[in-house]
Amino acid sequence: MIRVVVVDDEELVRSGFRLILQAAGDIQVVATSTGAQAVREVSTHRPDVVLLDIRMADVDGLTVLRRLQALKPPPVVAMLTTFDSDEYIATALRSGAAGFILKDTAPDQLAQMVRTVAAGGVVLSSKVTRTVVEGYLGAGSDAEAAATVLTEQLTEREHAVLVLIAEGLSNTEIGARIHVSASTVKDHVSAILTKLRVGSRVQAALVAERAGLLTAEEPRS
Repeated sequence: MIRVVVVDDEELVRSGFRLILQAAGDIQVVATSTGAQAVREVSTHRPDVVLLDIRMADVDGLTVLRRLQALKPPPVVAMLTTFDSDEYIATALRSGAAGFILKDTAPDQLAQMVRTVAAGGVVLSSKVTRTVVEGYLGAGSDAEAAATVLTEQLTEREHAVLVLIAEGLSNTEIGARIHVSASTVKDHVSAILTKLRVGSRVQAALVAERAGLLTAEEPRS
């Protein structure tokens, strides 16, 4: 059972997410809260995943994210937003968020995204736009060229693993796809993060996006 805490300043949103996720069968929403209560609720319930609204009236979502990242160990956090071009997304990703989910995501996709982040994967809503990628990596041909140079350092196997990371697969799922152990995938991921000069899987996924390695428009979750 995947344990989830939903953090949003609107009660209707919290209730809606609880109903959708609880119906999945393998997901339990152990608490919902406003931004002001988030750290206390997460510290008490120790969920596998936190769904955190990026824009809240009581406490800014980025502030809550930083506080959650200070917990030992920090929870896996996916940001919730209404806008696929939200300017705060880039900052959230740099601050350790495992991805972002639009609030109008279809119920079945929402549950799958929660499963993905719980398994250590990356979630980027299917409506990820160039605006978000540019906000994270910078705009223009120079940024594209820099990302391409970085990805060209990867071996053929690392390149394949990077694409699967960007599709949201966990180490275990990647291992099954390319027929190696999860520990071998972990070694590949470590090498990829080093070569791309990034600190997380979601950052690596965005480098792949900027380098033009991802052409499908399907959700990476």
